[in-house]
Amino acid sequence: MCPGGGPVSPALVARLDGRDQLARMTPAFKRVLRSGFDVGNLLDKLSPVELEDGRVALFTVDDYARSEQIEEFERMVRARGRTLASPARIVVPATLLLSIVRGQITGDTLRSRRRVLLDPVKSAMASAFHDIVAWGARHGASDIHVNLRAAHPESEIRYTLGGRYVMPERFRGMQTSTLREVLAVAYMDIQGGNGAVFDPMVEQQGSILHDVEGVSFMLRWASLATDAGASVTMRLLRMDMREQPPDFARLGYLPSQIRVLERALVAEGGAIVLAGVVGSGKSTTIASMMSRIPPTRKVITLEDPVEYLIPNALQNSVSRSLDGAVSNEFDAKLKTIKRSAMNDLLIGEIRDRSTGRAFMDLASSGSNLYTTTHAGGAALIPDRLASDFIGVSRRLLATPGILKLLVYQTLLPALCRHCALPLTVLFERAGTAAGAGQGPDHWRRYADRLHALYALDILALRVRNPDGCPACRQSSLAELHGYAGRTVAAEMIDPSVDDGFLRLVRDADTLALRDYFRLQRRGAFDHEDMAGKTAMECAIYKASQGLVDPRDIEPRFVSFETVELRGTRVPPGTSGRRRPRRLASGRVPAPLGRRFA
Repeated sequence: MCPGGGPVSPALVARLDGRDQLARMTPAFKRVLRSGFDVGNLLDKLSPVELEDGRVALFTVDDYARSEQIEEFERMVRARGRTLASPARIVVPATLLLSIVRGQITGDTLRSRRRVLLDPVKSAMASAFHDIVAWGARHGASDIHVNLRAAHPESEIRYTLGGRYVMPERFRGMQTSTLREVLAVAYMDIQGGNGAVFDPMVEQQGSILHDVEGVSFMLRWASLATDAGASVTMRLLRMDMREQPPDFARLGYLPSQIRVLERALVAEGGAIVLAGVVGSGKSTTIASMMSRIPPTRKVITLEDPVEYLIPNALQNSVSRSLDGAVSNEFDAKLKTIKRSAMNDLLIGEIRDRSTGRAFMDLASSGSNLYTTTHAGGAALIPDRLASDFIGVSRRLLATPGILKLLVYQTLLPALCRHCALPLTVLFERAGTAAGAGQGPDHWRRYADRLHALYALDILALRVRNPDGCPACRQSSLAELHGYAGRTVAAEMIDPSVDDGFLRLVRDADTLALRDYFRLQRRGAFDHEDMAGKTAMECAIYKASQGLVDPRDIEPRFVSFETVELRGTRVPPGTSGRRRPRRLASGRVPAPLGRRFA
């Protein structure tokens, strides 16, 4: 039944705009009422809660504050002999309600928050922490880094923005003693943490829910006790239900790659495994995949923690201890999931023997499995899964239908299309910021090497404009000028199209797997067909189209000089020699060192 009951007096409805208002509420929130109240599929729309005085309130989202469903719940509360609060209906943001029903906000965490808000000193520290988080949220940071330097009067606050580790001028010169207090107060709101208080001398982890301008974020806290002092990293995860994962094209996948992804998504059974380093966008891509699953399929996730809200999915956050041990909650949920008649399952990451056993069990059950792992390439995923750390059987991995698709991806800075410069300006501006302090001969040799290795049209290549333009100079950070977000560079292997790959997996012949993958290449390096091309070669294609700066490719992979030393690789179907690239005039270019001398 849809919302839309009769009008309700404003006196019967209260409104809370965020967690701090909830912490100040009197009488205070105590717990969610589950026993005897079957909320069913309305769990993210309304929830009965018990207050400290024993009365019952109904937390709800705006659309359901005057619905027939909430009227029915009020009758249910009275029928069970409970007293309704006044007002009984309390409207809260959808993300706040979701955090409450998931147990991410509890009576205990709210009591801690209330103590902070009532103490002027702690409240000032909490305000400083909010300022740090809010700056990162407004500027699209993926991570916040607070590095305490115990032996120095000042410490540093950095952010990961566009894949770069940067320090805003605004937070330079922060006092070490103040930052230590800020972290101690922030840790009072930690959930799933090891230790009751912040301890700079030990490793700690947990999560914090934080609101910025009406948007809920989860901060995934990880502190490292270094010789210089504690280094706290907080991953910023937006919990806004309205934000859907971007589609494959927006992520930067190319048409030929999207066709492979879509082919895998419609196939029944087997595992899609996505690999990459930390911060390579794996979770975003997996969420994009799963958001395409039709609502006629039952989707369940096990994540540590939930990072994206996936439409129609039953999502579960399962935390792990610092030693990597899987909690009893994980095992219990896994056993129940196998009896839940699901069609599609996401396991956030395969990284140890417990999740390896889960992979073996579920990948062979006929269900669709989606997961991530850490590996250096698509062809290296089977080795990672079969490693001593994870222990998946090679015989199982080599069974047709178990591995449905293997993907490796990384993220590269995307050039601002409004102000990107021709690569040839490096010859003219050698020694300037654009030329990164190198002389003209260096950049001529660099261009010659690119042309020799990949037969690229050097005149089509673009590099970052360090001065930026109005379109990309939105941040005060000069390191980001000339860029417009990030784009995926990926490689894919579809084991279902050739049993030869599976035989090599069974035989643990990693070098042959790499060569097998390369032999699938059909197109030149400046052609969008990505079959048999590595993620680095995908990045080369994007450079050939002026989408990325070739100088940003080497730090993510290897230097072009290393590629040269390994030997020139010619795409299959061509002669042993590379055909020289012609300029727009039709003539064959001389080596660039001579052409631009």
